[in-house]
Amino acid sequence: MHMTHLQLVDFRSYPSLELTLPPGVVTFVGSNGQGKTNLLEAVGYVATLGSHRVSGDVPLIREGAEHAVIRSRVVRGERAALAEIEILPGRANRVRLNRRQLSRPRELLGLLSVVLFAPEDLQMVKGDPAARRQFLDELLVARSPRLAGVIADYERVLRQRTTLLRARGDLRTLDSWDESLVRHGAELLSARLALVDELRPQIAAAYAAVAGAETSTPVGVDYRCSVPLPEGADREAIADAMLAELATLRPREVERGVTLAGPHRDELVLSVGGRPARGYASHGESWSLALALRLAAFELLGADDRGPVLLLDDVFAELDTHRRRRLAELVAPAEQVLITAAVDADVPAELGGPRFTVRTGEVSLAD
Repeated sequence: MHMTHLQLVDFRSYPSLELTLPPGVVTFVGSNGQGKTNLLEAVGYVATLGSHRVSGDVPLIREGAEHAVIRSRVVRGERAALAEIEILPGRANRVRLNRRQLSRPRELLGLLSVVLFAPEDLQMVKGDPAARRQFLDELLVARSPRLAGVIADYERVLRQRTTLLRARGDLRTLDSWDESLVRHGAELLSARLALVDELRPQIAAAYAAVAGAETSTPVGVDYRCSVPLPEGADREAIADAMLAELATLRPREVERGVTLAGPHRDELVLSVGGRPARGYASHGESWSLALALRLAAFELLGADDRGPVLLLDDVFAELDTHRRRRLAELVAPAEQVLITAAVDADVPAELGGPRFTVRTGEVSLAD
């Protein structure tokens, strides 16, 4: 899978841009603030219908413009597809696939898979649990796009149930809200648990590959659930356990005005050498673990025949020489790797391919 063409209209700093992208490694070099990350953000938007930098769409539209457009051609095997996304502030975005308008934007999910490496990845290790839950959910959707609807439905019911608790409204309706929350939550939780079981050996292997000979420190990956679950619980048993826990917690929830159990309260626990990575891992260990999470996602998507496009956003500048070299060796075999760097020397020599210069929203092939 790779992207062969990217066109932007009034997206971020680009009034108009057209790029032809070959498979293999492509590098964009430019000083900070010139628009390098905007390119990877646009590619990522085609894959996820969201930005890794902002939660809403308004900042994606160039100042003074009414809307933004992303057009891309994606090749998978012998087949090519044209995706067109019109980002409309305050309205539902319009999405077309091969010139046909989709009834719902999320029908585009699954066309393109990406794995993004960025300086913000360190927050997956050092930051709050929400960053790790987001990592899991994004990977779930990349592997099974229909789960985007499950996650959206769970979040919608959670907001409505929590609003009812805070307003101290007709609490007799809580039973029906609990049933809706559990229906979507049990499916999401079941998918997360299965995913963590698949990720665990992949993360351990990737961590060892990134760290190399410098360490044999074991890493741990565990899912801490806010609902007590029986061993080997299936989706039905998970639903029963969620309902029971919500019933137990109801007095406290009514008092505090918050939903206290469910996937939104869970935690992906990462450890290095038997100690929690958050708060104990060194800077180097934290970076190795963050890279291992992304590399594990890359391996799982590749095993699903969704070989993703790899996006490396100024990540080499954050790494020491050893980790730069190891990461370069690990990502080089991918079908397409798009890299940004502030200076050319940040990109290891092992990664060849064309290099583009980015200056104030203009992209040109380097001499």
